[in-house]
Amino acid sequence: MSALVLFKNVSFWSPFCAWVAAQFTKMLCGFYQTRRLDFHYLVSTGGMPSAHSALASGLMTSIGLNHGFDSGIFALALAFAMVTMFDASTVRRASGLQASLLNEMVNELFKEHRFSERKLAELLGHTRLEVFMGMVMGILTALLVNAIAMLYWPV
Repeated sequence: MSALVLFKNVSFWSPFCAWVAAQFTKMLCGFYQTRRLDFHYLVSTGGMPSAHSALASGLMTSIGLNHGFDSGIFALALAFAMVTMFDASTVRRASGLQASLLNEMVNELFKEHRFSERKLAELLGHTRLEVFMGMVMGILTALLVNAIAMLYWPV
């Protein structure tokens, strides 16, 4: 079996396309806010929508469509998506808030010339809305990719 078989797997393309769509959406949202095209959004974490949630829910939806929503592999994908989205909205969000507070402290101390100006990344996690929108984007993308795959790779 060739490694190229992966590229015919709709459950590979669904989460990948959902992640790409979410990252491009972040870039467009950033452009709308700043009127500046910043390609850094294509690989950044945090922001609207959650690319992690889009990827996880795209994978979950595609597996459900192709292997059945009552299958063990769907249950695994569902658990993976839930953990990913919970982590994005709680642990990673808290890390971002802590980074923001630490950066504020560094700013105050930098004015007194006690520390370097190096700052922590603050955009690490997501709000619940960002996670929800990522999930919706992932599910819709998986539905679209699976519909297209049925036309070009019928079983």
